Amino acid sequence: MAAAIHKIYTMAKIKMTTPLVEMDGDEMTRILWQMIKDDLILPFVDLKTEYYDLGLVKRDETRDQITVDAAEATKKYGVAVKCATITPNLKRMDEYKLHEMWKSPNGTIRSILDGTVFRTPITIPSIHPVVKNWDEPITIARHAYGDVYKSVEIRANEPGVAKLVFDGENGQHEEVVIHNFKGAGVIQGMHNLDKSIRSFAHSCFKFAIDTKKSLWFSTKDTISKKYDAQFRIIFEEVFEEYKAKFEELGIEYFYTLIDDAVARVIRSKGGFIWACKNYDGDVMSDMVSTAFGSLAMMTSVLVSPDGKYEFEAAHGTVTRHYYKYMEDHQMTSTNPMATIFAWSGALRKRGEMDGIKELVNFADQLEGACFDTLNEGICTKDLAGLMEGITPKSVNSDVFIKEIRTRLEKRLA
Repeated sequence: MAAAIHKIYTMAKIKMTTPLVEMDGDEMTRILWQMIKDDLILPFVDLKTEYYDLGLVKRDETRDQITVDAAEATKKYGVAVKCATITPNLKRMDEYKLHEMWKSPNGTIRSILDGTVFRTPITIPSIHPVVKNWDEPITIARHAYGDVYKSVEIRANEPGVAKLVFDGENGQHEEVVIHNFKGAGVIQGMHNLDKSIRSFAHSCFKFAIDTKKSLWFSTKDTISKKYDAQFRIIFEEVFEEYKAKFEELGIEYFYTLIDDAVARVIRSKGGFIWACKNYDGDVMSDMVSTAFGSLAMMTSVLVSPDGKYEFEAAHGTVTRHYYKYMEDHQMTSTNPMATIFAWSGALRKRGEMDGIKELVNFADQLEGACFDTLNEGICTKDLAGLMEGITPKSVNSDVFIKEIRTRLEKRLA
């Protein structure tokens, strides 16, 4: 195992020209965030960030204005890295004595950036996907607006007629009967916007070109002949702008029904982007992450249609580990991989945008050091039971990060 104390790193730190937007978070991931910076970033990079504390306490103090400010800063600087944050429920509201039940920071940031979330599993040779023919990661692109997440609902407690009504500003009037209730039931109304769907399409095609991966898109337009069909129509229109570049790169855009897509995905070898509507993407990203091994090994990138990027881990704040850590002051075996990859992804993108090859290389070497550590069987507890063909050595988060540090120094020497 690596020694707990490292020699002072003497090579010149990599210079940055433009800041990253740094969004701190909550609970166990906040603790890991600082450890990652102290051991894996600050000794090697002359880090420039515009810092925003998105921890729940600060969000409550600022009435959530700090989340808006962080999103606006991302629009200004183009690249952000975000720690996991709490979206409060009633229990959290009481625990933190909040003024109100603040919205999801991710939802606020997505809305301001008009962005699409891309989630990709981090894969290693010793952890095999449940679907044995998956040779390469599958990236889920989730449309982050509308559908059930902005729906309105009515509980019908008696017989009656439910109608869908639209009254346009210029006189359009449409009215259709949803259902003639003979007894109690429930009603739900959903919406979406052409503008948001078009932004989703642009983000998907641009990310496919950026990563040189084919793009699949699926809805159920045979049943939803207006709502889902509008997604397909807009994607087809937008693709015309990117078709030549797709052909040049040898990648494809492929549309099919959601049920056919599920069957094709299971039979596939992976290695593509699967674009899904909001609810579909929510469900399928969890399915893909679990099938590849662990949600703690899942990256998340928010991409706006005008090319702004925000990197974070796909998982939450690891509350259970945080309570244990606070109770006995012992470091838990919490997996920091996705959070490390949020930093490496943001640093790489910053380096690409600013033409700093050393920063891009550092991001590559940091990820390489993570893989070196895992490939030697050194891992956190969650991965130990998943590894095959290797004898895992489970360690706590602090030791794991220091093991990565040792291998990173070797790579950079």
